[in-house]
Amino acid sequence: MDEQVSDEELMLLYRGGDAGAFERLYLRNKDKLYRFMLRQCGHESIVEELFQDVWMKLIQARHRYQPTAGFRTYLYRIARNRIIDHYRNSCRSVLDKAGSEPGVLEALPATPQQQPEEQLAAGEQLESLLLAIEQLPAEQRETFLLREEAGMSVQEIAVITGINPETVKSRLRYALRKIRTLMVKEDGQADCRRGRH
Repeated sequence: MDEQVSDEELMLLYRGGDAGAFERLYLRNKDKLYRFMLRQCGHESIVEELFQDVWMKLIQARHRYQPTAGFRTYLYRIARNRIIDHYRNSCRSVLDKAGSEPGVLEALPATPQQQPEEQLAAGEQLESLLLAIEQLPAEQRETFLLREEAGMSVQEIAVITGINPETVKSRLRYALRKIRTLMVKEDGQADCRRGRH
């Protein structure tokens, strides 16, 4: 039953005073939003604060909410603006983002059928992917994460970032090309480290 109610409807219910609607919105969206913000910032300590700020801003803006765009578009625009504000206030640029803190990389859960060498390879592949994402230029990284981490459409990304859909497509193409190149390069280096030539 809960899945039949859209995020937009839940936000309207919350705007009308239904606190339970906010809880359902939060539970539906928190994980993807957090991962998007973490990949953008790279520092868990910063993301924890910014993540809470995004939800507080949503709470404060609930009476002004109008479902002119999708709820996720609205939420991610708040998140994006909060990240930009943070870097602006910190006198740093999103374009000069520092590297990730240790421990940010997540391991893929192994299925019971995977042999140890398959688990190792899957973990190495995820690590290569996350390192490649970190090396993308900020605009490409943001676009890629909105598409892959948040599941946004090209049109939604265009609304969130304030760019046209063709630019979104272009950034996605460049990001994918660079990720593929970096992962092939990393895989080759990993093979050499393991003694495979």
